[in-house]
Amino acid sequence: MTAMDGGHVGAAVDEMVRTLTPYVARDWTAPAGSLDWSCWTTAAHVAHDLLAYAGQLAGRPDADYLPFDLVVHADAPPEQVLRVVAACGRLLCDALATAPPTTRAWHWGPTDPTGFAALGVNEALLHTWDITQGLAVPWRPPPALCELVLARLFPHAPAVAPPEALLWCTGRAALPGRPRLTSWTLKAALDPAP
Repeated sequence: MTAMDGGHVGAAVDEMVRTLTPYVARDWTAPAGSLDWSCWTTAAHVAHDLLAYAGQLAGRPDADYLPFDLVVHADAPPEQVLRVVAACGRLLCDALATAPPTTRAWHWGPTDPTGFAALGVNEALLHTWDITQGLAVPWRPPPALCELVLARLFPHAPAVAPPEALLWCTGRAALPGRPRLTSWTLKAALDPAP
């Protein structure tokens, strides 16, 4: 399986921005799919997490998240929030490009650069799904990126089409014979060496 890297993060963020930009005039105060957040807040959350992952890779803390947050101005229109998402995505891509493969930083345990890349792709794909649901835009996550995320973060995903598996693993959809999950976890941290 291909190791995830900044190229995959860039592709996922580009997909998010490309998909959502034509709809910036819609009501971004609407709930983002089944989330309690609005579409606007969900997009700002993606930017926050992409920046947090970049900060973790740069700072390399081994026990917790660095104590900083991204604040997107509340009056920023959706197109500007998407520009912030794109900027934070590039920061994560740059951090991934400069981090040696042996780099470890905390995300519920020691996580390598491929784990942070997978986390970034996962955030962009899932929350693009959520926002498109809130804006009534038809969209499916790209299968190739979903397959990579599943292999890295959800190794026990069901053997169905990758977009459906990812949506099921993250509580966004039911599968035949499998009810929609009400809680879920992903695995970015590496197992400790024996």
